[in-house]
Amino acid sequence: MQLELLNDQGQATSKIDAPDTVFARDYNEALVHQIVVAFQANARQGTRAQLDRGEVKHSTKKPFRQKGTGRARAGMTSSPLWRGGGRIFPNRPDENFSQKVNKKMYRAGMAAILSQLVRDGRLAVVESVSVDAPKTKLLAAKFKAMGLDSVLVISDQIDDNLALASRNLANVLVVEPRYADPLSLVFFKKVLVTKGAIEQLKEMFA
Repeated sequence: MQLELLNDQGQATSKIDAPDTVFARDYNEALVHQIVVAFQANARQGTRAQLDRGEVKHSTKKPFRQKGTGRARAGMTSSPLWRGGGRIFPNRPDENFSQKVNKKMYRAGMAAILSQLVRDGRLAVVESVSVDAPKTKLLAAKFKAMGLDSVLVISDQIDDNLALASRNLANVLVVEPRYADPLSLVFFKKVLVTKGAIEQLKEMFA
């Protein structure tokens, strides 16, 4: 598999070799869907809480007499059937949303995403991504010259200038290969991989 090597103007100057095991895999839609959903589920926090019938504020007085009214019998207004009553199965703060994905499945899913990005023309290689000063304007101008408005950069080396310049750009994310996640790969329109990061991706997902 050969990937396009872009220059500072976003033009393909040449092509470099890349491992087929990472960038030429068949696309498995079901597997990609599973790892993306699992990644989102594992990022959830169980912070919501609801009250059951024993926790809502209510009176223990019987709302009306047992017989003769024509209505269904009721003992307390805290019943889940009543407006303002407790929930039958309330959400709890310790609720666990995590989903388990086997390592082999995760590696195969990530390789399938990277391979599909190559086929769609959304993934390219650059020598490196750097700026001379920790200025957001410099990095924004660099990506604008390359014709990129939404980009994920997977770089083998991230210095302080690059980290500080990129953190305030809404449609730019700069990460090391070990922090590349399936959701970001799918979300951003363009993915730039440095030449040094290709070997690390090979070790991780091949």
